[in-house]
Amino acid sequence: MHVESMGLAERWWYALKPASWPKVFVPAVLGQAVGAVHAGGPSARALAFGVLWMVADVAFIVLLNDWGDRTVDALKRQMFPRAGSPKTIPDGILPARALLVAGLGAGVVALLIAAVAGAVLERPLLLPIAALALFVFIAYTLPPLRLNYRGGGELLEMVGVGGVLPALHAYAQCGQWAPAWLVALAPGMLAMALSSALASGLSDEESDRAGGKRTWASLRGNAAARRGSEALLVLGSLLWFGAPWMAREAPPPAAVIPAASLVLFFGVRAWRRSPDAVTNAFGAQSAYKLELHRAIWWGTLTLSGMLLLVGRGPLGAQAS
Repeated sequence: MHVESMGLAERWWYALKPASWPKVFVPAVLGQAVGAVHAGGPSARALAFGVLWMVADVAFIVLLNDWGDRTVDALKRQMFPRAGSPKTIPDGILPARALLVAGLGAGVVALLIAAVAGAVLERPLLLPIAALALFVFIAYTLPPLRLNYRGGGELLEMVGVGGVLPALHAYAQCGQWAPAWLVALAPGMLAMALSSALASGLSDEESDRAGGKRTWASLRGNAAARRGSEALLVLGSLLWFGAPWMAREAPPPAAVIPAASLVLFFGVRAWRRSPDAVTNAFGAQSAYKLELHRAIWWGTLTLSGMLLLVGRGPLGAQAS
């Protein structure tokens, strides 16, 4: 990619990293699906809120994450001049100040959307839960907390992606932030969100270590991060398999088993790629993480579709 030839719109599109959006969009879809089942049917207005809010939230996260990581990203570029895709700030795609202003603006827009939707949908907790979702990210990467640098960032990502986001969107649909089916599925979602979070540090292991960033990979090494991601992925699928029998009110096996099986299918593909995804093998790491993401994203989307399908029948009526 030749940065010099990129137009302004192309630079902003690149900075928004659309390939990373499913990490945030997919748990939102699950929350919307669970909420629709508990409400007895989907609300178009709640879905519209979900789409608009997620666009603003993604911009807030992606742009401010690049701003917060600008120093360690520049260090990685110095250590590995030709490795990986261009970095937004160090490689001169956009200036740091532009990302900071745009990211903060996107956060304000997300809060305004939540405030308006809360009034329209008669959901008084929509704005507070949306603010909590934004705060989780602020605590993750921005000063003064910066827990992704101090340690514990992966756990914070687990809470935000696997817990707060689905709860927000379920609440928009049905007025409950913890509907029974979501509670039954949450342990599996949390385990898989943590699996993804551990794997995300693989490609930055040495630059994070040199820059003082305390991630699982930088503290414990490449192999430990891969083993942890794989174990959590399997755990998440097993928790989904067991959900119909472990909770009083839970989705039926017909909704859960296909999704959990898909997670395991792609998990095996990730496990086969794992031996090549060693430190600084950036291409192999990307292929490995792609299979992990396929396991989580396709599994969760399948689960969402199956929940809506079975929710049309008596089980769905009972859930509401």
